[in-house]
Amino acid sequence: MQVVIIEDEVLTAEDLQESLQQVDNNVQVTAVLKSVKEAVAYFKSHAMPDLIFSDIQLGDGESFDIYRQVEVTAPIIFCTAYDEYALQAFKANGIEYILKPFTDAAIADAIRKYNTLRRNFTIKDNSAGSPLSAIFEHAPKPEAILVHYKDKIVPLRLDSIALFYIEKEALCLMTFDRQHYQLKKTLEEAEQLCGEYFFRVNRQFLVNRKAIKDASHYLSRKLCVNLTVSFKEVITVSKEKTPQFLSWLGGR
Repeated sequence: MQVVIIEDEVLTAEDLQESLQQVDNNVQVTAVLKSVKEAVAYFKSHAMPDLIFSDIQLGDGESFDIYRQVEVTAPIIFCTAYDEYALQAFKANGIEYILKPFTDAAIADAIRKYNTLRRNFTIKDNSAGSPLSAIFEHAPKPEAILVHYKDKIVPLRLDSIALFYIEKEALCLMTFDRQHYQLKKTLEEAEQLCGEYFFRVNRQFLVNRKAIKDASHYLSRKLCVNLTVSFKEVITVSKEKTPQFLSWLGGR
């Protein structure tokens, strides 16, 4: 299997090559590309590899700039320190999204996913644009979100988050162990990132299904959402959203 790595950090690229060789000794890294300019030139003059491992933030731009300039039909596994590009990545032939620092286990899972998809899908016609976009349109969401805490960037697993909420026009989250963090995102972005396991009950709250103990009737035909963890505010579901919420809560 021929693999191209797009990564501008030398040590990270070396670690990735080592992980790939440990996971699958059939992997052959044919090129390590350090910039948008270098990658564009490479893909214009070389055959397409079987798989691409790509960082997003490069020294001369974002790797998405590469895929706008040249037609890349190979599936891409994105390895990045930033979680906010997930949706964009899956629209650019992305089949997996790994947050740095990556582990050998994460690389192994990504390779297994690639091999499974390769066995199950046959790409017949690349001339009308890459069909991978359609195949992976519903690719799974990232499993973690990055938060800033003091001078550190901390990855939080989505399943550790009880809810997102708006406070003083800023987006915050609370974990199941009642830790609170502020995010540089909108509630809409969080909703897209979290997928079907979270429900936006109103304009201020996005709630994890696992955090809901039950729901009870409230004023004006609204529902009150009772959580498994204590929270300072009453969380209600608008009457317009009640049927959709109950359907979601029931797993439909």
